[in-house]
Formats: sequence, C-alpha cells, structure tokens
Amino acid sequence: MENRVNVYSYKTGYPVDNIPLPSVFLLPLRTDLLKFVHQSISKNKRQPYSVNSVSGTKTSAKSWGPGRAVARVPRVPGSGTHRNGQGAVVNMCRGGRIFGPTTIWRKWHHKINKNQRHQALMTAIAASGVTPLILARGFKLTDIPEIPFVLESSWESLCKIKETIKTFEFLGIDRQLLEKKKKKTSNPGKGKMRNRKFKTYHGPLVIYEKSIRFLRNIPSIQFCHISSINLLKLAPGGHVGRFVIWTQSSFLKLESLFPYLEPQTEKNKSNHLNVLNLDSIINSSGLQENIRQESKSLKHF
Repeated sequence: MENRVNVYSYKTGYPVDNIPLPSVFLLPLRTDLLKFVHQSISKNKRQPYSVNSVSGTKTSAKSWGPGRAVARVPRVPGSGTHRNGQGAVVNMCRGGRIFGPTTIWRKWHHKINKNQRHQALMTAIAASGVTPLILARGFKLTDIPEIPFVLESSWESLCKIKETIKTFEFLGIDRQLLEKKKKKTSNPGKGKMRNRKFKTYHGPLVIYEKSIRFLRNIPSIQFCHISSINLLKLAPGGHVGRFVIWTQSSFLKLESLFPYLEPQTEKNKSNHLNVLNLDSIINSSGLQENIRQESKSLKHF
C-alpha cells in the first residue's frame, strides 16, 4: 500500500481528502549536512563592517630612537603635560590602533554546492514529518490529528485574521501560541539597544502556493511560498523538526520540486527507511541479539 496523507478542513478539522505522501518524506536525514549548509547560508546575509583605517594613528607621535633606555615606540610630544612621552599608535599603547584592523573586503559570503543545498532542504522537509523531532523542539501536538499536517487549498482564500484564529482553535494550535506569548524572555547582550529587546518565538511555518496575507499580522507564525522554500525557516538555528502546516496545492507540488527522486513503488520502497517504524525496528529481537555489548574496559592512548 502506498503511504497516504489526509487533507483536513479548516472549518471543521475533519479530513476531506486523501493524497499520496511525497517521496521526499521517506529520505534519510542528513543532519550533519544540513548544519553545514545552514551555517554557510546564514553567513550570506551579514553586513560588512570594519574599524576606521586611521583610528589610533591620528597623532604627531614619533619614536625617540635608540639610546634612551626606552622602547622605540612612537611617543607623544607636549612638555609639561601628563601625556608627554606616552606611547601611541601601536596596539599595546593606550589610544593606539588595534592589532590586525578589520577590513570590509574580507570573505563574507560563501558559495554553497547545489547538490548539498538540495540535500539539506530535503532533510529539513523529511524531518518536518517526524513527530518525535517536532516534539523535541517544544511543539505540542496533542490536538494535531496527523503529521505531516495538510489543510485544504481553499484556506488560502481567507481574508480576515478572525477566521484564521477560529481555524487554529479547531486544530489546537492557538494554545501553544498563547503559552509562548506569555513566556517573554529578555534578549541578552546589546541586542536590547537595537530593537531586539525580547527573544522571538518561532511558531508554526505555513507553506502556501497562491496567497496567505491574512497571516502576516499574527506573531510567531512564519509563511513561505512553495517555489521558494527557505532552509533558514524550515530549520531555524540548524535544528530540524519544525512544525509545518501545508496547503493541499503546495503539498502536491513537492514532487515537481524534486523530479530526480524515484517515485514510490513496490520495487524501491524497501530502499527507504520508514521513520514511522523506526522504534519497532530498533527494539526488535533480531536486531537486539546482534548488538555488541558495551565494553567496560577503557583503553587510554
């Protein structure tokens, strides 16, 4: 039997359709590759910065030369003052330049291999269909009927936020949003002076096909178009397992995004590890009998 997913109504919360599960959800999880690609992508949005090229050097200090039993660093003139004879310009002196001044022509952006980027994206999508990984991120799925969670395409035609909140009440998503909203924590560091006083909570991610403008004023909810899926939104911080809400049209379009994947058939179904049966496979008696016992004698080299 082919794996299938139910499509739920946004008005009642009951299933209205049944569609096949895309092959991308059956791929192995390459979290090591995802963290590497996520780090490289996050570097590409940095703004170049550097210190002023003349900072610490705008002084008339000159070295006294050898023969005075003092270091040959530039020294400030001005007899009769406390500043007279003090070192300047060099990095070990007060008010001097820094060692190795930063420059704006540093390598800020990183090129990412296309195949690695696609593999990381597929890992993030496949991890969004694993319930234990979503629970590990702190999402509460007690009222969510199924993972991956797909809503009917007519949900994109809503216009008011009030209607969207009713949908979230049917599905139990509004509870975790309200709980996270109460737990406001202050942001450490200088971010408080840069309009980042509180930590932002990343709630569910909605992936759509046409329009979903009614979600833009709801805090902690992000949305992304199916043709431009962002790895930074699917795996914030490089950690997999974000709770994703799909619309039916966007969910069906996943197969066209990755056409090089083999379609799910009886022949190649055994090549993929079904994450839903992972617990039963690990705890099976045939596998547990062949596991090597833990060695108690440690060897130090």
